[in-house]
Amino acid sequence: WAHPVGFTVLPHVGGFLGWFINRKEIPGWYEKLKKPSWCPSRKIFPVAWTVLYTGMGYASYLIWNDLGGCSSKAIIPLGLYGAQLALNWAWPPLFFGARNLKMALIDILCLDGLAVGTVCSWYRINKVAAMLMVPYLGWLAMATCLTIRIWKDNPEQK
Repeated sequence: WAHPVGFTVLPHVGGFLGWFINRKEIPGWYEKLKKPSWCPSRKIFPVAWTVLYTGMGYASYLIWNDLGGCSSKAIIPLGLYGAQLALNWAWPPLFFGARNLKMALIDILCLDGLAVGTVCSWYRINKVAAMLMVPYLGWLAMATCLTIRIWKDNPEQK
């Protein structure tokens, strides 16, 4: 049981750290930003990320298990997953911590490509794992559109 639990919990670690480090920026700076009317409530984000991180973490376990652990066959599928997870974790410090909307936008655009690549590489290995990532891709699409709008509507101070 240690492997499924460890893989499932791992994405939450970076997500929690990102929230914890940047939590003071959210009520002040973030609330003052101009956001589109379709921007989800702040209360939705922790619920959504808990569900998404759980699904992607368990999916990564399924891939790891199907490929026999850390084998040579696992390098690309789990490497793509690890790279997209690192960019996922990098977004909050860029957006909230550094308040660098342009870098946060670049990060999420790269994240989108890696997440799609992850799902494509996983589909041939385990269709259930790939399908567990679909809600994440949907949320990323919304988050990318939101990041673009916030970046466009809030010119950075020089």
